[in-house]
Amino acid sequence: MTSPITPAPVPAPVTAPAEPARGLTIAGFVLAFLIAPLGAILSIVALVKINKAGGSSKGLAIAGIIIGVLGTIGWIVTIIVSTAILGAAVEMVGTCLDLGPGVWDVDGATITCE
Repeated sequence: MTSPITPAPVPAPVTAPAEPARGLTIAGFVLAFLIAPLGAILSIVALVKINKAGGSSKGLAIAGIIIGVLGTIGWIVTIIVSTAILGAAVEMVGTCLDLGPGVWDVDGATITCE
C-alpha cells in the first residue's frame, strides 16, 4: 500500500512592510496647509517615529514641517500687522470723535475727519 502524497505548503505572499507613521505623515502634511501649527507638530511626531523605526520615507514629513512652520510664521505676522492696523484705525476714529469734522493738524500729521 502506498501512502497518500501531501501537497507542499503554499508560502504566504510577501508584502512590503508598511511604512511607519504613514497616516500620521499624510495628516501632518495636509494639516500644514489648513492649520499650520498642528500640521507642523504632527509632521514632527511622524518624523520622530519614522527615525525610530528606521523608515526611509521622510520627505513628506519634512515637507509638512517646513510648510507648517512657514504657515505658522505667516499667521503670526498677519496677526501682528492686523492688530497694528486695527489699533491705528481705532485711534483715528477716537481722534476724529474728539476733534469733530474738518481738517486738523495733530502733532505734525494732517487728519481729515468727516
